[in-house]
Amino acid sequence: MRGFQPDFLHVRNVLVLVVFASFLGVVPSQLLAQGRSGAVYVLTNQSVRNSVMVFRRAPDGTLSLSRTFSTNGEGAGTGADPLGSQRALVLAPGNRLLLAVNAGSNEVSEFAVRGTQLDLLNTVSSGGVMPVSIAVHGGLVYVLNAGGAPNITGFRIDPFTNYLRPLPGSQQNLAGGSPSAPAEVGFSPDGGVLMVTEKGTSKIDTFTVNDGGYASNETATASSGATPFGFAFIPRSLVLVSEAGPDALSSYQVEQNGGLNVVTASLGNGQQATCWVVATDDARYAYTASADTAAISSYAVDRNGMLSLLDPTAGATGSGSAPTDMALSSDSRFLYVRDGGNGTVSGFVVESNGSLTPMGSVGGIPAGAQGIAAQ
Repeated sequence: MRGFQPDFLHVRNVLVLVVFASFLGVVPSQLLAQGRSGAVYVLTNQSVRNSVMVFRRAPDGTLSLSRTFSTNGEGAGTGADPLGSQRALVLAPGNRLLLAVNAGSNEVSEFAVRGTQLDLLNTVSSGGVMPVSIAVHGGLVYVLNAGGAPNITGFRIDPFTNYLRPLPGSQQNLAGGSPSAPAEVGFSPDGGVLMVTEKGTSKIDTFTVNDGGYASNETATASSGATPFGFAFIPRSLVLVSEAGPDALSSYQVEQNGGLNVVTASLGNGQQATCWVVATDDARYAYTASADTAAISSYAVDRNGMLSLLDPTAGATGSGSAPTDMALSSDSRFLYVRDGGNGTVSGFVVESNGSLTPMGSVGGIPAGAQGIAAQ
């Protein structure tokens, strides 16, 4: 019973404060959002020494820099969105492993995670040129290489050592070829479908994945709106796709054979450069980031995947901040946005009705960074 004491005391203390605050007629959002501590990770994408910055997350969601860990590889590019991608930095299920792209040296680095401590396990060839996004399902990993002949390449996480090992013969070129300008790779919730968005051709590629981990049967589907960018899978074989062309969000039903059926077509938000999207764990809400207007838009999602726009400006990160990456904490209590324009990470409390309450920002992110992940 002693192991439960700290959590009980924490909950009791929060309840006491909430009750006291309620007598005053005010219950602060961050007080209600109090939970366990955690970490937020940002990839610096620096050409000389690519690294992961680790921020300690307090129970109220606020961040403070803990340490920086080298990937032993090289990043690439400058500006607010140098890789033009989502999921350049990802946590494996269980938050035990962290995977990062090294777009400049064509490698992927893998870390063992112990809260704010990272231990570099290995750095391996990405199987192509300019890796920009990583997908993980169980012990299976696929890397999206955007340069040269754009492709996806598979890896296995060794169950004994946790080392990343290439999956021989797994490489598949994208349907759009060199003009595809791919943005993200990701698995459906059951791992049976692998998906890639092609910004340059406005197509969405899907592959079926067999029991051996091999992706095949590529299907290229025209996106509901131009310039499909980021996406988020949710339960019931649904996927939400952000579109930088119409500045919108679309939803699709994903068939077992990889086919995509539109549920909601290009629901606009009135912003500019809508490229990134995340969805809460309960799949009730989704958030898009629009770099040019520094806005976070909120959407409601019903159980059938139908979308409705809640607030075109649910959150704002400030003029010139250029929000270009997002991550939700593992319990979806907090939303973190990497602001490529001013080198900060903005934090928001995710309220029960889907609205966002700002809780400040932390700086020190170098120019040219890309990729964010959160526990």
